[in-house]
Amino acid sequence: MRKAFSKLHCYFQKPHSRTPLPLLSRGFAAAIDRTSTRTPKPKPHVESRSGARSLLKFHGIQTSPSHNFSTLVDPIAQMSSQMPSRQRKLKEISDLEEAFESANSIEEMLDAFKEMENCYEEKDLGMACLKIGLKLDQEGEHPQKALSFAERALRIFDENDNSSSVVGTRLSLPLAMTLQLLGSCSFSLKRFNDSLGYLNRANRVLSKFEGEGSRNDDDRVLPVLHAVQFELFNVKTAMGRREEALVHLRKALEIKEKTLDEDSNELGKANRDVAEAYVAVLNFKEALPFCSKALDIHMSFLGHNSVEVAYDRRLLGVIYTGLDEHEKALEQNQLSRKVLKKWGRSSDLLRAEIDAANMQISLGKYEDAIDTLKGVVQQTEKDSEDRAMVFSSMAKALCNQDKFEDAKKCLEVACGILDKKERSSPLAVVESFMEISMQYEAMNEFETAILLLKRSLTMLEKLPQEQHSVGSVSARIGWLLLLTGKVEQAIPYLEDAAERLKESFGSKHYGVGYVYNNLGAAYLELDRPQSAAQVFAYAKDIMDVALGPHHTDSIEACQNLSKAYAAMGSYPLAINFQEKVVESLEGHGASAEDELKEAVKIIEQLKEKASIQVSEALLSSMPFPDNDDEPFSSDSSQPRISSSKR
Repeated sequence: MRKAFSKLHCYFQKPHSRTPLPLLSRGFAAAIDRTSTRTPKPKPHVESRSGARSLLKFHGIQTSPSHNFSTLVDPIAQMSSQMPSRQRKLKEISDLEEAFESANSIEEMLDAFKEMENCYEEKDLGMACLKIGLKLDQEGEHPQKALSFAERALRIFDENDNSSSVVGTRLSLPLAMTLQLLGSCSFSLKRFNDSLGYLNRANRVLSKFEGEGSRNDDDRVLPVLHAVQFELFNVKTAMGRREEALVHLRKALEIKEKTLDEDSNELGKANRDVAEAYVAVLNFKEALPFCSKALDIHMSFLGHNSVEVAYDRRLLGVIYTGLDEHEKALEQNQLSRKVLKKWGRSSDLLRAEIDAANMQISLGKYEDAIDTLKGVVQQTEKDSEDRAMVFSSMAKALCNQDKFEDAKKCLEVACGILDKKERSSPLAVVESFMEISMQYEAMNEFETAILLLKRSLTMLEKLPQEQHSVGSVSARIGWLLLLTGKVEQAIPYLEDAAERLKESFGSKHYGVGYVYNNLGAAYLELDRPQSAAQVFAYAKDIMDVALGPHHTDSIEACQNLSKAYAAMGSYPLAINFQEKVVESLEGHGASAEDELKEAVKIIEQLKEKASIQVSEALLSSMPFPDNDDEPFSSDSSQPRISSSKR
């Protein structure tokens, strides 16, 4: 089981790249300008007439004369039929609109909007509210204020949508944009459930356009749909629902493939985003083709020596490491470092060199790794996170050489640095503490390892977007408590880990199977075989699906299930599962010869116990006379009392 948990921890460690926030693309912004909406009317004391003037020229958004939402009469065209006072009023409104359109800052926009509120009815200010909300959201400094404008726009669009079916159709796209904005603002405020609700509604609104629109409709809808899908990815990732989140990121990529050239630099980055997301859920096999495609696009578009190519190669190194192809990983890392050095990317280069040292450790090249790290440490600042990472990796190399005292000294230095970073960089500290705890575990310093993990858990519980990591840390704490004989303390950690990891990675992820395996062992230790059998069955089902029935971990889960049924006295079931263990081990050939002999021996023991159980059951069911009774006694009319009753 220790081997199994080591795999679990390795799987749940991920390279953390910054999740890109959904900034509005030019296409998304331009979609606003190409959207026709209901003609806004000034308040009753001012008449409105048909024409074309947009309120949406801001922050690079250009308007088309044929797609405006604000309509006012050209006062010159009908000068002879209007009173001078009306002309003046229309001129004032025209100037006000122009001021709003030409505003260069949010302050100028808000000043113009205040004046507009005096001239227009509330129902005609929806697009202006949307525009201000988008501007505030792009700047990112006032999410609550952006949210208030988005909520106001939504109220207006909902009311207008209910007033006319024709208007409702024309307002669908601005409504979807508003819902996307609400989702983005709620995400910034860490109101993830609210954000998810708005974005799901936006998705439903946009689905009405699918299969019905023209090419022009696609040009307007696809940028908005991309923004919604990307935001759904961010929100579900923050909520720990990473497998679901990946579906939305894949959809966002499909949209980009429809709208961008095949060798577009942006399309290359989008493929890398998907690869990074798969790495985050430890699905390196799925990550590989997306990272390879990103690399091909960037090499074609930017050449072999571009920074983007270097980033692709570094990620490819991480993926190959996850696939245990360490030579390939090191090769990609070396190519990446060469380019990063050429471009003077010292920070990225330093991290890549630490990656290289860890790859050398995986290859058993401990002295090479130590030499690499000695060179890197000279480039780090005294109390920097990079320096802590260097000492942590140095400790790993020393630990593999059984130089435990030197390794502990390095870990103490690393922890001393990280203690100062808890408030400023809690997530980075957590990642380092988890790595360091594994090294203490390897040196049998279990109490120290558990202490570091509990500190990590406390920090993670304060970060709403890292709840999936809470499950991973809980799983490790539960494992170590089980390993040190603290079974009752281990169970709540393992139970919590199983539920959290199911939410984050899906119920069939092999990591969940490992947790269930450990939880079953804990139940069995506390003489709760029925509970143990239940979770062992879950573990076996997961392993069979995720890894295949002949994988060593799947075989272990099957054997554990046999043990649980044996503990319950259900020997036929125990024998059935133990026979499956034997069948699977036979497929491993000579490499599993010892395990096969042991498994066959267990079957014989189970059959013997089953035979004894059957014999005892038959004996207990047979009526035996008392020793004092004579079978042919003349007093045979008297009832016989069994020995069990006497």
